[in-house]
Amino acid sequence: MRIGVIGAGAISPLYLRYLTRRDDVTVAAIADLNLERAASRAREFSLSAGLTPAALLARGDIDLVLNLTTPAAHAAVSAAALHAGKHVYSEKPLAISPTDGARLVSQAAAAGRHLACAPDTILGSGIQTAIQALDAGVIGRPVGVTLAFLNHGHEHWHPDPAFYYQPGGGPVLDMGPYYVTALVSLLGPVTRVVSLAAQTFARRIVTSPARAGEEIVVGVPTHVVGLLETAAKVPVQVTMSFDVWHHTLPHLEIYGTEGTLEVPDPNTFGGPVRVRRADEAAARELPLRPDLPQEQARGVGVVDLVHAVREGRPGRLDGVLGAHVLDVLAALARGGDTVITSTVSRPLPVGTS
Repeated sequence: MRIGVIGAGAISPLYLRYLTRRDDVTVAAIADLNLERAASRAREFSLSAGLTPAALLARGDIDLVLNLTTPAAHAAVSAAALHAGKHVYSEKPLAISPTDGARLVSQAAAAGRHLACAPDTILGSGIQTAIQALDAGVIGRPVGVTLAFLNHGHEHWHPDPAFYYQPGGGPVLDMGPYYVTALVSLLGPVTRVVSLAAQTFARRIVTSPARAGEEIVVGVPTHVVGLLETAAKVPVQVTMSFDVWHHTLPHLEIYGTEGTLEVPDPNTFGGPVRVRRADEAAARELPLRPDLPQEQARGVGVVDLVHAVREGRPGRLDGVLGAHVLDVLAALARGGDTVITSTVSRPLPVGTS
Protein backbone atom coordinates (compact mmCIF):
# COMPACT_ATOMS: atom_id res chain seq x y z
CA MET A 1 0.00 0.00 0.00
CA ARG A 2 1.35 3.41 -1.00
CA ILE A 3 1.31 6.13 1.62
CA GLY A 4 1.35 9.88 1.10
CA VAL A 5 2.35 12.02 4.08
CA ILE A 6 0.85 15.48 4.57
CA GLY A 7 2.82 17.50 7.09
CA ALA A 8 6.63 17.61 7.14
CA GLY A 9 7.03 19.10 10.63
CA ALA A 10 8.77 17.91 13.79
CA ILE A 11 6.81 14.67 14.22
CA SER A 12 7.29 13.42 10.63
CA PRO A 13 10.82 11.96 11.04
CA LEU A 14 9.61 9.64 13.80
CA TYR A 15 7.02 8.12 11.46
CA LEU A 16 9.29 8.10 8.42
CA ARG A 17 12.17 6.32 10.17
CA TYR A 18 9.81 3.47 11.03
CA LEU A 19 7.70 3.29 7.88
CA THR A 20 10.56 3.56 5.38
CA ARG A 21 12.14 0.47 6.94
CA ARG A 22 9.01 -1.66 6.42
CA ASP A 23 8.54 -3.97 3.46
CA ASP A 24 4.71 -4.09 3.70
CA VAL A 25 4.16 -0.38 3.00
CA THR A 26 5.71 2.20 0.68
CA VAL A 27 5.97 5.89 1.54
CA ALA A 28 5.50 7.38 -1.90
CA ALA A 29 5.58 11.14 -1.28
CA ILE A 30 5.44 13.89 1.31
CA ALA A 31 3.58 17.20 1.12
CA ASP A 32 3.51 20.42 3.12
CA LEU A 33 2.24 23.96 2.64
CA ASN A 34 5.93 24.88 3.03
CA LEU A 35 7.33 23.37 -0.17
CA GLU A 36 10.93 23.85 0.92
CA ARG A 37 10.29 21.87 4.10
CA ALA A 38 8.52 19.12 2.14
CA ALA A 39 11.39 18.90 -0.34
CA SER A 40 13.97 18.79 2.46
CA ARG A 41 12.13 15.93 4.21
CA ALA A 42 11.77 14.09 0.88
CA ARG A 43 15.54 14.29 0.34
CA GLU A 44 16.23 13.18 3.92
CA PHE A 45 14.23 9.96 3.48
CA SER A 46 14.83 9.41 -0.25
CA LEU A 47 11.19 9.97 -1.19
CA SER A 48 10.16 10.67 -4.75
CA ALA A 49 8.79 14.17 -4.27
CA GLY A 50 7.96 17.04 -1.98
CA LEU A 51 4.52 18.30 -2.99
CA THR A 52 1.72 20.63 -2.04
CA PRO A 53 -1.12 18.87 -0.18
CA ALA A 54 -3.47 19.38 -3.15
CA ALA A 55 -0.98 17.79 -5.54
CA LEU A 56 -0.54 14.79 -3.27
CA LEU A 57 -4.30 14.26 -2.95
CA ALA A 58 -4.66 14.40 -6.73
CA ARG A 59 -2.25 11.49 -7.23
CA GLY A 60 -4.01 8.27 -8.16
CA ASP A 61 -1.18 6.09 -6.85
CA ILE A 62 -1.63 7.18 -3.22
CA ASP A 63 -3.80 4.72 -1.28
CA LEU A 64 -3.52 6.12 2.24
CA VAL A 65 -2.86 9.60 3.62
CA LEU A 66 -0.86 9.97 6.82
CA ASN A 67 -2.04 13.30 8.27
CA LEU A 68 0.77 14.88 10.32
CA THR A 69 -0.44 18.48 10.21
CA THR A 70 -1.02 20.63 13.31
CA PRO A 71 -4.15 19.79 15.37
CA ALA A 72 -6.23 22.68 14.06
CA ALA A 73 -5.79 21.36 10.51
CA HIS A 74 -6.47 17.68 11.23
CA ALA A 75 -10.19 17.70 10.42
CA ALA A 76 -9.93 19.63 7.17
CA VAL A 77 -6.99 17.63 5.83
CA SER A 78 -8.53 14.27 6.76
CA ALA A 79 -11.87 15.29 5.21
CA ALA A 80 -10.12 16.31 1.98
CA ALA A 81 -8.22 13.01 1.88
CA LEU A 82 -11.42 10.98 2.40
CA HIS A 83 -13.12 13.03 -0.31
CA ALA A 84 -10.22 12.15 -2.61
CA GLY A 85 -10.90 8.45 -1.99
CA LYS A 86 -7.95 7.80 0.34
CA HIS A 87 -7.80 5.86 3.57
CA VAL A 88 -6.62 8.13 6.41
CA TYR A 89 -4.42 7.78 9.47
CA SER A 90 -4.29 11.01 11.49
CA GLU A 91 -2.00 12.20 14.21
CA LYS A 92 -3.86 12.86 17.45
CA PRO A 93 -6.30 14.32 18.20
CA LEU A 94 -8.71 13.25 15.46
CA ALA A 95 -10.02 16.86 15.38
CA ILE A 96 -10.21 19.72 17.86
CA SER A 97 -13.99 19.60 18.21
CA PRO A 98 -16.20 16.57 18.86
CA THR A 99 -18.54 17.70 16.08
CA ASP A 100 -15.74 17.52 13.53
CA GLY A 101 -14.58 14.18 14.91
CA ALA A 102 -18.05 12.65 14.53
CA ARG A 103 -18.36 14.15 11.03
CA LEU A 104 -15.10 12.47 9.94
CA VAL A 105 -16.28 9.09 11.23
CA SER A 106 -19.54 9.46 9.28
CA GLN A 107 -17.71 10.63 6.14
CA ALA A 108 -15.33 7.65 6.23
CA ALA A 109 -18.22 5.21 6.64
CA ALA A 110 -20.15 6.78 3.76
CA ALA A 111 -17.08 6.69 1.53
CA GLY A 112 -16.19 3.10 2.41
CA ARG A 113 -12.73 4.24 3.51
CA HIS A 114 -10.80 3.38 6.67
CA LEU A 115 -10.11 6.15 9.19
CA ALA A 116 -7.73 5.71 12.12
CA CYS A 117 -6.07 7.99 14.65
CA ALA A 118 -2.97 8.07 16.84
CA PRO A 119 -1.68 7.33 19.39
CA ASP A 120 -0.31 3.94 18.41
CA THR A 121 1.71 3.58 21.62
CA ILE A 122 -1.11 1.35 22.91
CA LEU A 123 0.07 -1.27 20.39
CA GLY A 124 3.50 -1.47 22.05
CA SER A 125 4.70 -4.11 24.48
CA GLY A 126 4.09 -1.98 27.59
CA ILE A 127 0.37 -1.28 27.28
CA GLN A 128 -0.32 -4.67 25.69
CA THR A 129 1.45 -6.46 28.56
CA ALA A 130 -0.66 -4.47 31.03
CA ILE A 131 -3.84 -5.43 29.12
CA GLN A 132 -2.78 -9.08 29.21
CA ALA A 133 -2.20 -8.93 32.98
CA LEU A 134 -5.50 -7.15 33.61
CA ASP A 135 -7.44 -9.63 31.48
CA ALA A 136 -5.77 -12.52 33.30
CA GLY A 137 -7.18 -11.20 36.60
CA VAL A 138 -3.77 -10.54 38.14
CA ILE A 139 -5.20 -7.72 40.30
CA GLY A 140 -8.77 -8.97 40.43
CA ARG A 141 -11.63 -6.65 39.51
CA PRO A 142 -10.59 -3.02 38.85
CA VAL A 143 -12.01 -0.61 41.45
CA GLY A 144 -10.17 2.64 40.70
CA VAL A 145 -7.54 4.40 38.57
CA THR A 146 -5.10 7.27 38.94
CA LEU A 147 -4.00 8.95 35.71
CA ALA A 148 -1.57 11.89 35.60
CA PHE A 149 0.45 13.91 33.13
CA LEU A 150 2.19 16.98 34.57
CA ASN A 151 5.10 19.09 33.33
CA HIS A 152 5.87 22.77 32.78
CA GLY A 153 5.04 23.08 29.11
CA HIS A 154 6.66 22.77 25.71
CA GLU A 155 8.19 26.25 25.43
CA HIS A 156 11.35 25.00 27.17
CA TRP A 157 12.30 22.47 24.46
CA HIS A 158 10.06 22.55 21.37
CA PRO A 159 11.37 24.50 18.34
CA ASP A 160 7.90 25.95 17.59
CA PRO A 161 5.76 25.67 20.74
CA ALA A 162 3.07 28.33 20.17
CA PHE A 163 0.37 25.99 18.80
CA TYR A 164 0.49 23.93 22.01
CA TYR A 165 -1.24 26.87 23.73
CA GLN A 166 -3.95 27.39 21.13
CA PRO A 167 -7.21 25.45 20.50
CA GLY A 168 -6.23 21.85 19.87
CA GLY A 169 -3.32 22.14 22.29
CA GLY A 170 -2.96 22.37 26.05
CA PRO A 171 -2.17 19.33 28.19
CA VAL A 172 -5.58 17.76 27.60
CA LEU A 173 -5.76 17.69 23.79
CA ASP A 174 -1.99 17.42 23.32
CA MET A 175 -1.10 14.68 25.81
CA GLY A 176 -4.53 13.48 26.88
CA PRO A 177 -5.00 11.25 23.81
CA TYR A 178 -2.16 8.99 25.00
CA TYR A 179 -3.64 8.59 28.46
CA VAL A 180 -7.34 8.30 27.65
CA THR A 181 -6.71 5.98 24.69
CA ALA A 182 -4.68 3.74 27.00
CA LEU A 183 -7.44 3.90 29.61
CA VAL A 184 -10.12 2.87 27.08
CA SER A 185 -7.85 0.09 25.80
CA LEU A 186 -7.53 -1.25 29.33
CA LEU A 187 -10.97 -0.63 30.83
CA GLY A 188 -13.37 0.25 28.03
CA PRO A 189 -15.31 3.44 27.23
CA VAL A 190 -15.97 6.45 29.46
CA THR A 191 -19.55 7.47 30.27
CA ARG A 192 -19.15 10.58 32.44
CA VAL A 193 -16.63 13.40 33.00
CA VAL A 194 -16.52 15.89 35.88
CA SER A 195 -13.70 18.44 35.80
CA LEU A 196 -12.27 21.79 36.78
CA ALA A 197 -10.06 23.58 34.25
CA ALA A 198 -7.76 26.56 34.87
CA GLN A 199 -5.45 28.75 32.82
CA THR A 200 -2.60 29.56 35.20
CA PHE A 201 -0.55 31.92 33.03
CA ALA A 202 -2.01 34.31 30.45
CA ARG A 203 1.37 34.44 28.64
CA ARG A 204 4.37 32.13 28.41
CA ILE A 205 7.96 33.04 27.48
CA VAL A 206 9.81 30.68 25.13
CA THR A 207 13.22 29.51 26.35
CA SER A 208 13.96 26.87 23.67
CA PRO A 209 16.89 28.07 21.50
CA ALA A 210 15.06 28.46 18.17
CA ARG A 211 12.60 31.08 19.49
CA ALA A 212 14.04 32.11 22.84
CA GLY A 213 12.40 35.23 24.26
CA GLU A 214 9.22 35.08 22.20
CA GLU A 215 5.94 35.54 24.05
CA ILE A 216 3.03 33.13 23.64
CA VAL A 217 -0.53 34.23 24.40
CA VAL A 218 -2.29 31.28 26.04
CA GLY A 219 -5.73 30.37 24.71
CA VAL A 220 -6.48 27.04 26.42
CA PRO A 221 -6.70 25.60 29.96
CA THR A 222 -3.29 24.50 31.19
CA HIS A 223 -4.16 22.80 34.51
CA VAL A 224 -7.09 20.38 34.59
CA VAL A 225 -8.28 18.02 37.31
CA GLY A 226 -11.18 15.65 36.85
CA LEU A 227 -13.03 12.44 37.47
CA LEU A 228 -14.02 9.97 34.80
CA GLU A 229 -16.45 7.09 35.13
CA THR A 230 -16.10 4.08 32.86
CA ALA A 231 -19.00 2.05 31.52
CA ALA A 232 -18.06 -0.60 34.11
CA LYS A 233 -18.49 2.07 36.85
CA VAL A 234 -14.77 2.32 37.64
CA PRO A 235 -13.88 5.83 38.90
CA VAL A 236 -10.75 7.46 37.46
CA GLN A 237 -8.84 10.41 38.97
CA VAL A 238 -7.20 12.62 36.31
CA THR A 239 -4.68 15.46 36.54
CA MET A 240 -3.20 17.03 33.39
CA SER A 241 -1.01 20.12 33.50
CA PHE A 242 1.53 22.32 31.73
CA ASP A 243 1.99 24.28 34.98
CA VAL A 244 3.83 21.86 37.30
CA TRP A 245 7.60 21.76 37.74
CA HIS A 246 7.89 18.50 39.70
CA HIS A 247 5.58 15.72 40.89
CA THR A 248 5.53 12.11 42.12
CA LEU A 249 2.17 10.95 40.74
CA PRO A 250 2.02 7.75 38.64
CA HIS A 251 1.37 7.91 34.91
CA LEU A 252 -1.41 5.34 35.09
CA GLU A 253 -2.10 3.07 38.04
CA ILE A 254 -5.00 0.63 38.30
CA TYR A 255 -6.25 -0.56 41.69
CA GLY A 256 -8.02 -3.91 41.90
CA THR A 257 -9.67 -6.12 44.49
CA GLU A 258 -6.50 -8.25 44.61
CA GLY A 259 -3.69 -5.75 44.03
CA THR A 260 -2.27 -2.83 42.04
CA LEU A 261 -1.09 -2.65 38.42
CA GLU A 262 1.45 0.03 37.42
CA VAL A 263 1.04 0.83 33.71
CA PRO A 264 4.00 2.46 31.91
CA ASP A 265 3.95 5.97 30.45
CA PRO A 266 1.29 5.84 27.68
CA ASN A 267 3.54 8.09 25.56
CA THR A 268 6.02 5.21 25.21
CA PHE A 269 5.96 1.76 23.63
CA GLY A 270 7.81 -0.18 26.33
CA GLY A 271 7.69 -0.76 30.07
CA PRO A 272 8.09 -1.23 32.89
CA VAL A 273 4.85 -2.94 33.89
CA ARG A 274 4.68 -3.72 37.59
CA VAL A 275 2.18 -5.57 39.74
CA ARG A 276 1.85 -5.93 43.50
CA ARG A 277 -0.79 -8.28 44.79
CA ALA A 278 -2.31 -7.98 48.25
CA ASP A 279 -0.04 -10.68 49.70
CA GLU A 280 3.22 -9.42 48.14
CA ALA A 281 5.79 -7.35 50.05
CA ALA A 282 6.88 -5.37 46.99
CA ALA A 283 5.96 -4.74 43.38
CA ARG A 284 7.40 -7.09 40.77
CA GLU A 285 8.10 -6.33 37.13
CA LEU A 286 6.28 -8.38 34.52
CA PRO A 287 8.11 -9.63 31.41
CA LEU A 288 7.11 -7.58 28.38
CA ARG A 289 5.58 -9.19 25.33
CA PRO A 290 8.61 -9.95 23.12
CA ASP A 291 6.61 -9.84 19.88
CA LEU A 292 5.77 -6.15 20.14
CA PRO A 293 7.85 -2.94 19.95
CA GLN A 294 9.49 -1.62 23.09
CA GLU A 295 11.36 1.30 21.52
CA GLN A 296 10.20 4.19 19.34
CA ALA A 297 7.82 2.78 16.70
CA ARG A 298 5.61 5.66 15.57
CA GLY A 299 3.87 4.29 12.53
CA VAL A 300 2.97 0.85 13.86
CA GLY A 301 -0.64 2.12 13.92
CA VAL A 302 -0.37 2.96 10.21
CA VAL A 303 0.80 -0.60 9.55
CA ASP A 304 -2.11 -1.95 11.61
CA LEU A 305 -4.47 0.13 9.46
CA VAL A 306 -2.90 -1.18 6.25
CA HIS A 307 -3.42 -4.76 7.40
CA ALA A 308 -6.97 -3.93 8.53
CA VAL A 309 -7.78 -2.68 5.02
CA ARG A 310 -6.36 -5.86 3.49
CA GLU A 311 -8.18 -8.11 5.98
CA GLY A 312 -11.48 -6.23 5.81
CA ARG A 313 -11.57 -5.41 9.53
CA PRO A 314 -11.60 -2.13 11.49
CA GLY A 315 -8.18 -0.87 12.55
CA ARG A 316 -7.37 -1.16 16.24
CA LEU A 317 -7.11 2.64 16.26
CA ASP A 318 -10.34 3.12 14.34
CA GLY A 319 -11.78 6.63 14.02
CA VAL A 320 -14.67 5.64 16.30
CA LEU A 321 -12.11 5.23 19.10
CA GLY A 322 -10.48 8.55 18.24
CA ALA A 323 -13.84 10.32 18.24
CA HIS A 324 -14.83 8.84 21.62
CA VAL A 325 -11.48 9.84 23.14
CA LEU A 326 -11.97 13.35 21.71
CA ASP A 327 -15.42 13.57 23.35
CA VAL A 328 -13.87 12.71 26.72
CA LEU A 329 -10.97 15.15 26.30
CA ALA A 330 -13.22 18.02 25.19
CA ALA A 331 -15.37 17.51 28.28
CA LEU A 332 -12.30 17.50 30.51
CA ALA A 333 -10.97 20.73 29.01
CA ARG A 334 -14.36 22.43 29.11
CA GLY A 335 -14.98 21.81 32.79
CA GLY A 336 -18.26 20.92 34.48
CA ASP A 337 -20.25 17.70 34.53
CA THR A 338 -20.74 15.94 31.18
CA VAL A 339 -22.43 12.70 30.21
CA ILE A 340 -20.51 11.11 27.33
CA THR A 341 -23.03 9.79 24.81
CA SER A 342 -20.56 8.27 22.34
CA THR A 343 -19.18 4.82 23.00
CA VAL A 344 -16.72 2.35 21.52
CA SER A 345 -15.71 -1.26 21.93
CA ARG A 346 -12.39 -1.82 23.65
CA PRO A 347 -9.73 -2.30 20.94
CA LEU A 348 -8.82 -5.95 20.38
CA PRO A 349 -5.52 -6.85 22.03
CA VAL A 350 -2.72 -7.30 19.49
CA GLY A 351 -2.62 -10.90 18.31
CA THR A 352 -6.36 -11.52 18.70
CA SER A 353 -9.10 -11.27 16.10
